[in-house]
Amino acid sequence: MDVEEYRKRGKEMVDYIADYLSNIRSRRTFPNVEPGYMRNLIPDSAPQTGESWDEIARDIERVIMPGITHWQSPHMHAYFPALNSFPSLLGDMLADGINCLGFTWASSPACTELEKIVMDWLGEMLGLPDFFSHRKTESKGGGVIQGTLSEATLVAMLAARHNAIIAARASNPELDDLDDAEICSRLVAYCSDQAHSSIEKNSLITMVRLRHVATDESLSLRGPQLEEAIEEDAQLGLIPFFVCATLGTTGACAFDNLKEIADVCENRSMWLHVDAAYAGSAFICPEFRHFTEGVDRIQSFAFNPSKWLMVHFDCTAFWVRDSEALERAFCVNPLYLRHHRQGDAIDFMHWQIPLSRRFRSLKLWFVLRSFGIENLQKHIRRGVELAKYFESLVLQEQAFEILAERHLGLVVFRLKGQDCLTEELLRHLNATGKLYMVPASVKGKYVIRFTVTSTHTTEDDILKDWKLIRSYGMKILGGRKIFPPITRNASWPVSNGTEGPPSPTEKRTGVEDRRPVALENEPSDRKRRARSEDIFSYGFPFNAYYSLHKDARLQVGAMPPADEEGEEEEEDDVFTEDGEEVKNCNGCDPHENGDIIRQMQNCNVKDKRRVDVTALPKDIVNGTVVSSKGRFGAQSLTNEGAYNGVVNICHSNNNNTIIQDGDKKDQN
Repeated sequence: MDVEEYRKRGKEMVDYIADYLSNIRSRRTFPNVEPGYMRNLIPDSAPQTGESWDEIARDIERVIMPGITHWQSPHMHAYFPALNSFPSLLGDMLADGINCLGFTWASSPACTELEKIVMDWLGEMLGLPDFFSHRKTESKGGGVIQGTLSEATLVAMLAARHNAIIAARASNPELDDLDDAEICSRLVAYCSDQAHSSIEKNSLITMVRLRHVATDESLSLRGPQLEEAIEEDAQLGLIPFFVCATLGTTGACAFDNLKEIADVCENRSMWLHVDAAYAGSAFICPEFRHFTEGVDRIQSFAFNPSKWLMVHFDCTAFWVRDSEALERAFCVNPLYLRHHRQGDAIDFMHWQIPLSRRFRSLKLWFVLRSFGIENLQKHIRRGVELAKYFESLVLQEQAFEILAERHLGLVVFRLKGQDCLTEELLRHLNATGKLYMVPASVKGKYVIRFTVTSTHTTEDDILKDWKLIRSYGMKILGGRKIFPPITRNASWPVSNGTEGPPSPTEKRTGVEDRRPVALENEPSDRKRRARSEDIFSYGFPFNAYYSLHKDARLQVGAMPPADEEGEEEEEDDVFTEDGEEVKNCNGCDPHENGDIIRQMQNCNVKDKRRVDVTALPKDIVNGTVVSSKGRFGAQSLTNEGAYNGVVNICHSNNNNTIIQDGDKKDQN
């Protein structure tokens, strides 16, 4: 590729990215692929000769996009945000073109100088103390951009460990006979039981002990509990040296009591580090800074602008109060890295784990200048308001509960009852691909995290997501069988009644089966009525939900069917359809072979054919093919043996005759 083709292809790629982000709603949020899906799409070896760019570009949609989880989708609610913006993308485009490695000031002065300035800007926006500023002459600290927050916490922990070993030797001459490894084995770090898993991983890397301290009812780490744990360890001859306070936990966005924790750490000369990975962005809004009370007594602070501040990954802001602590821990200065300005300039290679570093400050600079503080504040506040809106929808439903107070843009909710109900709900929601959420454990219970993550998200999107969540919750609490799609190695199409059973090794693209989930209902004498008009609402193979009297539904906490409230048809996004239509899927094409289906759809409820599957003789079932809008296979009846209750289905035997209505005794 020469420079002229690069100009052409570069413009095409910009157009592709712009179209991708503009039309993100049309894409399935969570991919429908299996591990190893790409193996059959790409050759086993690299090409001997170069391929044309047109061939490469065609494979983006064919190979890459089918396996992408679309983090910018308005229906992406898993994890915390991973936002981007056009100024940020342009910043990395330029940085990648320059491709400098800013490990020392001399290796690229602009890389170091710009990073110092934008980190001072950012610290001031968050209201951080002056001792974190590069430009304050009385400050020994400053900010640096790390790759991830896990990496930033590791840097803080290593620096704290180095300080602790020196301090332990100075205060206890008996330790002079011990090497650093033996002293290190006595060091203890502390965090809450809600802290991020990276703290535990970092303790393994640094070879120190880690103690998780129990939180209060608000999931907050408090000073008295921390003090008690530290005192217990000190009595055992251990050396408490490091505390990681979390502002905005991953599970429920809970906030540790920083002021109380700072009191404890200050009294014991311990390093206090703050992990504000997600919530840190919100501190640009003054109304959220009450969570940071006590920040003037910490040693280090880190958050991810790459989560919520319109800067794409990777970009972690890390400030340290005493930069010399980092340099003492990490300073390795071979001759080939020395330069004539050492001592006058910062070499950020001494502030991090790796040597080389990208020009990350460029995209942060572009974003801060393009949006300005006011627009970034509006963006944060908008995300919080959307989360409040979702919270209000959940609170209106008696069948759902919120176990932890909503903070910022995260809501944790669950179905009332046993954890298995919420687990089933999440599994089926994610299986649709229309939205994506992840679980967490809060107060010993299984919850679903719903985070507002996308700049594209609107109130309409939140409402669509809630209708889908509510609809699935209704099906579970109402005792409906839900049949998640599974891949079968073989299928027996209904459309070919004379075809014999397939080979066990046969594979047919696009064929689906459904595995039933056993959900029990309390026995009732009330007559139940099948609702075939709901078939395939939100992708179910058939509707096994039976109407209860409204009062009875309210009594058991079941939600009314979605269609009772008149759900609107969705347009312009993945909610329009249930995915691609599969021709002759398990036999019945709803367009070409749909006479029986149309008869079912058009007849009155009282005239619909009603067949008790469990009452059919085995020899009839074995020779029977079953269709429900072309999605339900006969193999399931004989293999699973778990379908029970009366359902609206059509049966055809190998002679293509219709099994008519009749009582159980007549069919038997």
